Amino acid sequence: MGKSHQRGWVSERGKKWYGYFRRTILDPETDQPRMASTPILLGLKSEMTKREAREKLEREIVRLTGQTIEDGTVKNGTVTFGWFVRNRYLPLKEADWREETAKTKKYLIQAFLLDEFEEIRLENFDKFVLQNHLNQLAKTRSKDTVLQIRSYVRAIFAEAVDQDFLQKDPARMVKVPANLREVDRTTLTWDQLRAALAKLGELGLRDWILMKLDMSNALRPSELFPLRWRCFLEETNVLDIQETLYKGKIRPYGKTKGSITRVPIADVLGDEITQYREECRKSGEDVSPGAFMFPGRFGGPMDPSNYRKRVLHKLARELELPKLNFQVIRRTIATLGKSKGHVKDIQGIMRHSKASTTTDIYMQSLEPEVRMAVNLIFDELQGNRPSGPEAARPSGVQPEPNRPSGQTEKETPQFSAADDILLRGLGVRWDSEADEGNQ
Repeated sequence: MGKSHQRGWVSERGKKWYGYFRRTILDPETDQPRMASTPILLGLKSEMTKREAREKLEREIVRLTGQTIEDGTVKNGTVTFGWFVRNRYLPLKEADWREETAKTKKYLIQAFLLDEFEEIRLENFDKFVLQNHLNQLAKTRSKDTVLQIRSYVRAIFAEAVDQDFLQKDPARMVKVPANLREVDRTTLTWDQLRAALAKLGELGLRDWILMKLDMSNALRPSELFPLRWRCFLEETNVLDIQETLYKGKIRPYGKTKGSITRVPIADVLGDEITQYREECRKSGEDVSPGAFMFPGRFGGPMDPSNYRKRVLHKLARELELPKLNFQVIRRTIATLGKSKGHVKDIQGIMRHSKASTTTDIYMQSLEPEVRMAVNLIFDELQGNRPSGPEAARPSGVQPEPNRPSGQTEKETPQFSAADDILLRGLGVRWDSEADEGNQ
């Protein structure tokens, strides 16, 4: 038997040295600290003396033994992952989260972290365990889910180090798995959008106006369905978004700061909304300022999820569309809108706080546009450029009539095919015929 002393004791078992010491741990059954004897494998007897084993034990005790704070919690790696998340991580973060955001984040942490690592001690985590967990998630879960879980893992263990529950952060070098599932990038064409609107017109004026408003302004469903008649400013053809809807609950705030704002609508659509209101009044529906523009059966706002499944999914099957939902519509409008205005204009329609969200996530490359750019670049390389006055004039611009003698002509800017590509990227269209072909 080993000899006990103040900083633990060393014992030989077979051909190995083992060290023992007492430390305070958190009892998982009572959630209270208690003393327990902890064994540590120090090494082979053939590789170290008993004195060296004791010195190593002292170093391990220093590493594993932490501090005890006022509530009796042991500040070392003996606490479990589940206890730390619930008692030290979430209470700090919940104050910064909105109610609905907190529910989503807690669900993800519970489903993809706590259910897996609930009873594992913080000291037993290493980079391999965490990286392997993310790699397995990447095989079955979406890219967004994997990225969120990685973010939570890093935040949780960084907080554990910051609060002195761990000395080293095992999640610091955890990487995003290389083979993530592809993100859905489905977009539709103008013809497919028109076909959907035509089909909706057969269902009734309400559905036709609802989706026409959604498509022309790329509204989020949370902004579209809680619209009230007071939100329609008829004199200026402006839509005043005042509320959003989330899981049947009306909220006075939106997804971003730009969600609650006033947005312009097409003049023709404004007239059609006015006509829709008159039809509602004639049929005995409530069109008072506080009434909903698109009410459900019981007077409240329709459920976006129910509408998506009941109307849009059915419409996609009938028209043989690849997919039809509100996210696809927003992505389609952002993509097709590239030929209708500047990137900043499309960002304004989408009401994104950053232009990078519009360009990197919503806007997609279209094969005809890419092919046109490739052909222009090839023509430039081949030197296939018109000579003389035609080279100085953008296509679609007619030459000016002859000027009287003595009248000087203003200098005409020179445009090459490369300049045309740049102008198209900025939303400027010089070729009217090509522009009509992209509509």
